[in-house]
Formats: sequence, C-alpha cells, structure tokens
Amino acid sequence: MSVLVNLIVMLGMLVVVPAGLRLMDSVRLAPIRRIWLVFAVPGSVALWLPRSTAATVLATVYAFGTLALAAQAPRRLHRTRSLAPAEIAVLTALVTPSVAGVALVAERSGHELFGFSLAMLALTVPHFHFAGFTAALVAGLVCRTSTAPAGRFAALSVPLGTLLVLAGYFMDDWAELLGALVLTAGMWAVALLTWRDVRTGGRDRFTRALLAVSAAVLIATMLLALSWALGEATGLPHPTLTWMAATHGLGNALGFALCSMLARRRLKETAA
Repeated sequence: MSVLVNLIVMLGMLVVVPAGLRLMDSVRLAPIRRIWLVFAVPGSVALWLPRSTAATVLATVYAFGTLALAAQAPRRLHRTRSLAPAEIAVLTALVTPSVAGVALVAERSGHELFGFSLAMLALTVPHFHFAGFTAALVAGLVCRTSTAPAGRFAALSVPLGTLLVLAGYFMDDWAELLGALVLTAGMWAVALLTWRDVRTGGRDRFTRALLAVSAAVLIATMLLALSWALGEATGLPHPTLTWMAATHGLGNALGFALCSMLARRRLKETAA
C-alpha cells in the first residue's frame, strides 16, 4: 500500500496542486506558483526515504511551502472581503494542503502527532491533497459557473465536510461518518453540475470526456468513502485501507482530480 499511496501523494504534490493554483484567478499566487516545485520535489523525495532526519528535513521543506500557501488565505480574505460560497471553497483549498504538510513531517519523523498512528498520518497526506485541496477548488469553480442552488451547496458542503472529517479524527468515528456524509453530498452535487456541463455541449469532445469521467468517478469513490466510514463507526464489514487506497484513493487521484484539472484548464484557455 505504501508504494501506491506515495505515488498518489506525488501526483498531488507535483501535478494537481500546481495545476490547481493556475486555475485560481489571483496574480498574487504567481510567486508561490512559480517556485512550488522547490517545495514539492523535496517533499516527494521524502516519501521514499526511510523515516529519518533526512526524510524529516525534506518533508519540512514541503510543509513550509504548504504553510506559505495557507498564508495566502487571510490575505485573500482581507483583499476580497467576501465570504461568498465559491470564495469559501477557494480559501479552503488554500489552507488544506498545510494539514497534509504537517502530517507528512510527523509521519516521516516517526512522531505520532496528537496520538494518531503513523499509518493514519500517512493517509492524511493524500486525503488533504485531494478531498481537501482539489475537491474544494473544483467545488468553488463549479459554483462560479453555475446559477443553480446546487452550486452554492457544493461550495459550502465540501469545505464543511472536510472540516468535519478532520474534527472526527479528534472525536470519534461517528463524527467522521457525519463528515463523510456531508462531503459526499457536496461531491455528488459537484458531479451533478459537472454532468450538466457535459450535456450542454459547446465544448470539444476531449474536454467533455474529461468532465464526464470526473463526474462518474465521484459517484463510485464517494460511495466507497461512505461504506468505509459507516463500517468504522458501526463495526459493519467494510473495505480495508489497502483496498480503499487502490480504489477510492486511486480513483479520486486519477479519475477525479487529474481529469478535473485538465478539463478546467482547457475550459479556462478556451474562455481566455
């Protein structure tokens, strides 16, 4: 499982996050966007080293990058003075990679931060790259292009669900299940609105295919997330973490995140 999780995390660090930053409409992100690989490459190397001082130092470099990104959120809020749903989602996207960065440092150093096992910390890293950064950003972008109430619902429920899942880490499995329910509802709203974009036409076939894949994958991967959270809370049979990484994790990374980033970038270039 560790090899697969590492590859998923690398995709988030090296491809998805910088692609997402290009979709944000602020020139103030340009400096950190240009040097993002200075942080992401050491972080990627840290994944493959044994837990050690060297791995911790390289992970810390990446954590500094995520914290620098998170620092853009209050600056953006001060500048825009807006808490519109789409803006809340974008602010969430700016902050969530820092949770992954801190978890990575703790895991690479062998420190069970807040009592969480090293395995849980390792899985927190991809979760807050994809369920955090990517999901929130895409929800915000969908909200901006939709006049339907579902767009506002997605832009609010995805950040709320992510926050509740994080709170569930510190509380109990039932709180985490609540977060999974809210997050799933938000992501299915994203899938619905994305599918509407596919059906409206006016886009090239490849872009429509990317959007269709990202919407379809969300239905399946979020069902898996619900089944796992329900099983953890109730003791009912549910997928193992290895199975979740190979299905939910890989599906969200490739089918949702990567396809969404490629499609949204093509849409942005077409609109320019």
